Amino acid sequence: MTEPHRCRWAEKDPLERAYHDAEWGVPERDPRALWECLMLEGFQAGLAWITVLRKRDAFRSGFAGFDPRAVARFTEADILRLLADPGIIRSRAKIEATIAGARLYVAMRDRGEDFADYAWSFTDGEPLRGDGHHVPASTALSERISKDMKKRGFKFVGPTIVYAWMQAVGIVNDHSADCFRRNPARAGRL
Repeated sequence: MTEPHRCRWAEKDPLERAYHDAEWGVPERDPRALWECLMLEGFQAGLAWITVLRKRDAFRSGFAGFDPRAVARFTEADILRLLADPGIIRSRAKIEATIAGARLYVAMRDRGEDFADYAWSFTDGEPLRGDGHHVPASTALSERISKDMKKRGFKFVGPTIVYAWMQAVGIVNDHSADCFRRNPARAGRL
């Protein structure tokens, strides 16, 4: 059986390949999952995404399954626990940003604002489609979303991180033109 064509970044590592084939670029509508991905993209800043993928289970364990209500209650003791956890990326600033992000998520929800509705409001609920040949590091839209998130108090949400998040959660489809996941109707789920 011939391997399908994939985006070039997903061709070598089996973990990246599995992530690409099953998750990356699939429109995510669950608010908690969208928030988790945004927080993980923040941890990825300055590192390769494969580093986060390899540590994702440890992140989920350390951050209470990325339950925003639980993470919002984290204290200094939790920060110290996480800083001692070799299974995650041990950055105090990123850990504190995740806890603050959980508190912002909870505050939005308590005001009746759904994080998924917020995330998808920038594209009227529809995925955008890249040209399949050129993948920018950021766009005018990711800059606008970044600016809005920063205004709300989120950290580690620069335009490049936001664009990577948009790609990961399917707000934008940036699969390469020859990738079997480019056309979701043909790709199916593996």
